[in-house]
Amino acid sequence: MARTQGSGDRPRSPGDRSRGGEGGDRERRGRGRGDGDRQSRDRDESEFVEKLVSINRVAKVVKGGRRFGFAALVVVGDRKGRVGYGSGKAREVPEAIRKATEQARRAMVRVPLRESRTLHHDIIGHYGAGEVIMRAAPAGTGIIAGGPMRAIFEALGVQDVVAKSVGTSNPHNMIKATFEALGRVVSPRAVAQRRGKKVSEILGRREVGAEVRE
Repeated sequence: MARTQGSGDRPRSPGDRSRGGEGGDRERRGRGRGDGDRQSRDRDESEFVEKLVSINRVAKVVKGGRRFGFAALVVVGDRKGRVGYGSGKAREVPEAIRKATEQARRAMVRVPLRESRTLHHDIIGHYGAGEVIMRAAPAGTGIIAGGPMRAIFEALGVQDVVAKSVGTSNPHNMIKATFEALGRVVSPRAVAQRRGKKVSEILGRREVGAEVRE
């Protein structure tokens, strides 16, 4: 006796199979694009160096008691001449660090470096009661600095520098004084272009080769 074909036993048409295949392909292609975007974001994030300078617990007095929060200070750089700092406040430590990191990435500045390892010249920075002194150093000196200034130099990519803070020890003022000084660092090439001269006229003959190699 021949078996009757019911609605549940209806064979799938070639169109149905093609639609299913297209849907599966779209799903697989969608996952591939998502994985690629995620990998590119991870690669971009890995290019930056994040330094947590300080974390401070703050309290707000409200009716019925005190409400505690956290304030984070973060320095972000790419070790290639770009650096920024930011601060964030939140009820939890991870959220405060995330806010500070985002602000630091938005406020990144570029600092010219000599031979990609040290500053072009000595400079003094001021902000409020903070005063910092930074001096260029020969190769092999290393980073002679402490606290927030070391974090800035490491994120910036400076390898040889001598720095000293002679003012307040407040990390916020120290960082702002350091960035105020770094914002006034100029390369001999920029000075030569502004004055309409050659680099050899700005530098001595022995230093021209290093500037050209840079």
